[in-house]
Amino acid sequence: MDARTTDPSASSPAPTRAARRKIARTRQGQEPATTEPGPPVPPAALPVTGPQPPISAPAPAPGATPAPGPVPVLPPGFEAAQPPVPPLPPGPAPVPDAAPVPDPAPASATPPTTTAAAGGTEPSADALLIRRTMAEVEPVADKTVSYFYALLFIHHPELRELFPAAMDSQRDRLVKALLTAAEHIDDPAALGDYLSHLGRGHRKYGTRPEHYPAVGEALLGALARYASAVWAPQTEAAWSRAYAAISRIMIDAAAEDERHTPPWWQAEIVSHDLRTPDVAVITLRTDQPYSFLAGQYTTVETPWWPRIWRHYSFAAAPADDGLLTFHVRAVPAGWVSNALVGRARPGDVVRLGPPSGSMVVDHDSDDGMLCLGGGTGIAPIKALVEDVARHGRRRAVEVFYGARRTGDLYDLDTMLRMQREHSWLSVRTVVADTPADALTGPLPDAVRAHGPWEAYDAYLSGPPGMIRSSVDTLVRIGMPSHRIRHDLVRELVAAGD
Repeated sequence: MDARTTDPSASSPAPTRAARRKIARTRQGQEPATTEPGPPVPPAALPVTGPQPPISAPAPAPGATPAPGPVPVLPPGFEAAQPPVPPLPPGPAPVPDAAPVPDPAPASATPPTTTAAAGGTEPSADALLIRRTMAEVEPVADKTVSYFYALLFIHHPELRELFPAAMDSQRDRLVKALLTAAEHIDDPAALGDYLSHLGRGHRKYGTRPEHYPAVGEALLGALARYASAVWAPQTEAAWSRAYAAISRIMIDAAAEDERHTPPWWQAEIVSHDLRTPDVAVITLRTDQPYSFLAGQYTTVETPWWPRIWRHYSFAAAPADDGLLTFHVRAVPAGWVSNALVGRARPGDVVRLGPPSGSMVVDHDSDDGMLCLGGGTGIAPIKALVEDVARHGRRRAVEVFYGARRTGDLYDLDTMLRMQREHSWLSVRTVVADTPADALTGPLPDAVRAHGPWEAYDAYLSGPPGMIRSSVDTLVRIGMPSHRIRHDLVRELVAAGD
């Protein structure tokens, strides 16, 4: 089915009443859940010519026969501590990457946390019912998520191949993103950007419009089981309406995106520069044009960990040669980061998702730029400086480059060279081991000591803790929050990428 020709009035993505009755019968033990494999879901087509990348997903885990009783058994491998995928180089047992990475949804697109509807009015009846359900399932959120995937994979085993072999990092993301969206259903303005981003991002997983009803069935089934104290026909109707609205926005955004961009890009590694034992500067060449802005980020999938995507910022402004550069730090037991740093070599092919992020330069402004980069967070800061230089508009740019040790300032030579080339650029280093030529202490403290910053916009990139403390510091010294730009990790919206 082509998403662009789907008639919204002909097929609602909300779960059907018959499907909901089927789930209810399964929960009550009246109807055994089938584990017969369904027809495979066709992968999303990549509209390019030439050979496909050497990235192939392993066969989906076979369905499991549910044990007697009301709760179906999770499919094999769902609760496994170790995924049945190739091992990384010697090191700790693999777990999801824990390094700070950019948020897959711009801060401006993140749903608000207020309890009132948009415009300060009272929440709707549907919103009240949804929030009551959320309060009920919060203490048993982990069980709710597990039951959701059990229902999804048992009733729709063909969808298992869309998910990673190891569900450790993925299992919470999809459900939490849906619950977050539903909780803020009264604020369509904020949800529009948020859900559109999710819909576009899910194209790289091979998600199609016909998959949404199955997800809705499983979501309502899990909520009905674990919010039984407040679940009633009107509650089910409220969630059905909310999910129909959510899925329609996501489907429409994906269909529009499909008109002009592929779901992913193939990219060959053309250079791999190991700057420190755990940091590599990697340069890629895509198989077709890739448009982005300095300060943005993308998602990367490696051939060694199919369907596991991680976020990395572009470390250089767009260039005429079309090459893309990333700075990758291998974090302890990180699947993708360790593979990219310790295993990847020139000639290997990875996949890239679409660019995203709101930390970009306003070239119509003459205000100064205060740039804070911690660790590999210097990557997008470097790209921003290059972007300013190429636009030829003179404006003060103050860069604070932070690290734990002097040896961690792996790109300092590049930043100092740029400082020599541009009189409007100032670069200061902030480290903890007190070298004679660097500032010491936490990065936010160094920034506060070198103000004032009233005529500056702030750009922050680095570990989440550094970003949060920097935001707090800048707000306390009088910088308006709307002048502080960053793409901070938020676990909930990680489902978008």
